[in-house]
Amino acid sequence: MPPAANTANDEAHQQLLNQLDIGVLPKPFRNPHWKPSQRRNKNLKQIISENSRKEASVLATQANSGATTPFTGASAAATDGSQTPAEGAGNKAPNLAQASQNLSTLVLEKNARAYATGPSVTYTNIESAPSLNPAHQRHYCDLTGLPAPYTDPKTRLRYHDKEIFGVIRHLAQGVPESYLEARGAHTVLK
Repeated sequence: MPPAANTANDEAHQQLLNQLDIGVLPKPFRNPHWKPSQRRNKNLKQIISENSRKEASVLATQANSGATTPFTGASAAATDGSQTPAEGAGNKAPNLAQASQNLSTLVLEKNARAYATGPSVTYTNIESAPSLNPAHQRHYCDLTGLPAPYTDPKTRLRYHDKEIFGVIRHLAQGVPESYLEARGAHTVLK
């Protein structure tokens, strides 16, 4: 008799589990069309390596310009735009693939010359212009020239410490404007 009692107990236990299972209940807080994102966040090392690979491929493309590619025509083609593959082919049919490659390399070389005026800023190149962001600029006291961590809200003058603040508050009318004008922060409202 113990096996029959045991199966009845198992059936009752299973019915209780089915009643308490919250997996079958509807979840109105979740959008039924929601799916987990397939996008994976990249760390800094992956971003830098991808950019260096992209730069290397661009340099390889520029290095593989029409000057190093053998020309199928009678004479060699120059990449300065003076001659196209159709002109150098003589009586043969023009090679359109060669012409399109030469055209793309001409465009790449022209763009490279246009952007070659200054250093290119990349993750691997630290040669760049100084930042013009105001948050990175040091502020100096308008009266003493020392580093100024404070600004007077009334006169907008920068000051170094509380002693200079006292001097600023006792300046005659019009003097703070002359200091602001010397700094280039003077505004004239009309």
